[in-house]
Amino acid sequence: MSAENLPQSPEPQPRKPRVAVVFGGRSSEHGISIVTAGAVLRAIDRTKYDVLPIGITRDGRWALTADDPERMAILDRQQPSVEQLAESGEGGVVLPVDPANREVVYSEPGSVPKALGEVDVVFPMLHGPYGEDGTLQGLLELSGIPYVGSGVLSSAVGQDKEYMKRVFISFGLPVGPYLVIRPREWERDESAVRGRIADFAGEHGWPLFIKPARAGSSIGITKVDSFEGLDEAIAQARHHDPKILVEAAVRGREIECGVLEFEDGPRASVPAEIPAVQSHEFYDFEAKYIDAAPGVVPAPLTDEQTAEVRRLAIEAFEAASCEGLVRADFFLTEDGEFVINEINTMPGFTPISMYPRMWQETGVSYPELVDRLIQAALRRSTGLR
Repeated sequence: MSAENLPQSPEPQPRKPRVAVVFGGRSSEHGISIVTAGAVLRAIDRTKYDVLPIGITRDGRWALTADDPERMAILDRQQPSVEQLAESGEGGVVLPVDPANREVVYSEPGSVPKALGEVDVVFPMLHGPYGEDGTLQGLLELSGIPYVGSGVLSSAVGQDKEYMKRVFISFGLPVGPYLVIRPREWERDESAVRGRIADFAGEHGWPLFIKPARAGSSIGITKVDSFEGLDEAIAQARHHDPKILVEAAVRGREIECGVLEFEDGPRASVPAEIPAVQSHEFYDFEAKYIDAAPGVVPAPLTDEQTAEVRRLAIEAFEAASCEGLVRADFFLTEDGEFVINEINTMPGFTPISMYPRMWQETGVSYPELVDRLIQAALRRSTGLR
């Protein structure tokens, strides 16, 4: 048989990029992070990517979990936990510490560590402290692994509502009245803090919103109508974060807008409106995730208002040097002006969450949204931004 007729070896198939979806974590948003990750695991194109699900337990252990989105949902008003999903009660996943080596290792006490293969990009579906606040992003920078979303500084700014507002003010973005109560202030002189709040209420009126400075999903927030409920509201907020914010009520409509990074830069989605929920005093955790109060997409705004809120959303994205994605939350006041409330660098991401719904209405489907975020992360390298 001539050489020309010899059977040819098949060309080796290129390896698919491997995506580690990381979820759970040590924050009070542990369960919602898992729900979000379950939706992402359903949507990732398995013909295009290999997937490695990694859950972080409430005490911080990185666990290998089953790739089972059906178990990652709220059932009977109960949130899931990584402890329920972990394949082992003792084993742990370890990221590489050498930027030249992206191989993830799994180890159990008394067993030889097992290599799980290289990871090309991390999709961190973590909300709140120890995940969305720059801590995980710093770890991934040290490991040299690209990741979805904003970098260390932007993530930290997006998590800390005080410094977020300071950044917005420095860039000329409109922010509502607020007061910061630092831990040492409250511990040193509670009566002086109450006096400051009294002066603030005298200037801006009741109700006030008392909230943790570095939490999300409306956890720990209380609307107070008088001094009678103030101490209880402060205790509730401090349970989640020793630094708290006191915010004046901004009377108006709640408007949200999504920002997504494209190859040519960030673009804004059509905005959405969060209507008043009759059974809740405000758009709190129960309204968002348990009762799943629906938002209105697109928001019923004029063309001029829509253009303005989209412009402001991109300005907020750029002001905090964000990457990948952001949901920007605004109030449209009775005077017709937009006031920015906050940004979320890793917003709720289930198919019924506002961020994906806004992009769906803008023409980007949920699977395409997931794909675009992964591709944006793969285009970037770690390091100073």
